[in-house]
Amino acid sequence: MYTGRRSTFRAEREEPTVSEDTVEPLIVVGVDGSDHSKEAVRWAVEQARLIGGRVHAVMAWEWNRNPFAIGMAEAQLAEQEAVTAEEAARRKLADTVNAAVGASPGVPVFRRVEQGSPAQVLVDASKEADLTVVGTRGYGGFKGALLGSVSQQVVQYSAGTVVVVRESEDEGGD
Repeated sequence: MYTGRRSTFRAEREEPTVSEDTVEPLIVVGVDGSDHSKEAVRWAVEQARLIGGRVHAVMAWEWNRNPFAIGMAEAQLAEQEAVTAEEAARRKLADTVNAAVGASPGVPVFRRVEQGSPAQVLVDASKEADLTVVGTRGYGGFKGALLGSVSQQVVQYSAGTVVVVRESEDEGGD
């Protein structure tokens, strides 16, 4: 900032400083527990290592509450089941990340569990990411499909660059 005094202006220009709000690049990776998503996690962590970034491993969960449940007991049961579903997703995400890259992957890996459809959760997460990574397909769909429906939607609607990682042939290439 120029203060009107020339010496102050020169001192600020000559001494490059790093902004304190500089943040390493963010890579969002979609996880569903499949071998394809494990490969995507591995790829995202390696890319983060190369660029000095961080990884957000994101898993979505959906819960469809019965709209016809009328009583208080039914509503409480639905809430308990939703909490159980979210907790199961948290455990599955942790297990998948640990199976893919271990407990100490060498870069910051944060786990995020969000309620919603997987494609929409990842598209929303792509808005804050420098890069979004998905596997070619997860558990659903046709075995011979080249690209799963979630991956296809993320590629189509993502706010930024998307990398689609194929499962390595030595791990499962059918």
